[in-house]
Amino acid sequence: MSDFRASLPRDGRLSAVRAKIAALETAARPDAGALPFGDARIDACLPGGGLPLGRWHEVCAEGLETEVAAAPAAFTALMASPLARKGPSGGEVVWVLRRDDLWAPGLAGLGFPTARLIQVCARDEAEALSVMEDALSTVGVTAVVGEIEACDLTAGRRLQLACEKHGATGFVIRRRPYGGSATREAPGSASATRWRVASAPSEPPVGEFGLGLPRFRAALERCRGGRTGEWLLEAAGAYNLETTDVAHPLRLVAELGDRQLAPAQSLRLAG
Repeated sequence: MSDFRASLPRDGRLSAVRAKIAALETAARPDAGALPFGDARIDACLPGGGLPLGRWHEVCAEGLETEVAAAPAAFTALMASPLARKGPSGGEVVWVLRRDDLWAPGLAGLGFPTARLIQVCARDEAEALSVMEDALSTVGVTAVVGEIEACDLTAGRRLQLACEKHGATGFVIRRRPYGGSATREAPGSASATRWRVASAPSEPPVGEFGLGLPRFRAALERCRGGRTGEWLLEAAGAYNLETTDVAHPLRLVAELGDRQLAPAQSLRLAG
């Protein structure tokens, strides 16, 4: 008996193969949902109305932050915090380090549930990626954070497959592990989103002196199935997150972008 597919024209056979591959990928990929920020101006840029779960995300920085990664680490901890608190018992968060310098009291100050934090210090880049894969594939782990210098397409695809096993969410903080080395850029990325984060000046409460809540300038540079954007975000009530039914710990302060010139009629020439 002749194969029915052989009788189809070439374009028809290619379409049938593509449809079969798409069906297999969809069947193998659990729908882990999304974590909304709670503000339509951000959630409208993200597929599913929030940060896609069961995927991995990239968090980058610039300048000295590529070595110390303080702002990206704080930003990532705030995004991962609701995942650790999700459900009646929450889940474990594994943080894979290249330097043993993660300050747990600082995470606790941001409202991160440090009782659910597992720290692993890896010897090199390959071991860090391997630990991330194993952790993402482990039952009971809800999120994995890894400090990685570069993640190419092959490593990124392996991380994604690990995320899909149990719906865990991964975060790769792009961090140069040792001072003086050149930053290595990967030729591509399989991440669901890529964020570029920098610290921003805080604003103390009205009538008070001192520092306000931590703020971040966050640029969503890449988003699969969504669109880019840039915002000024604040750690909203980060010091009082004691329950599981709280709002997202990051709130929008302002949208950032190109500033338009004032209308021509409002401009005055100097005399």
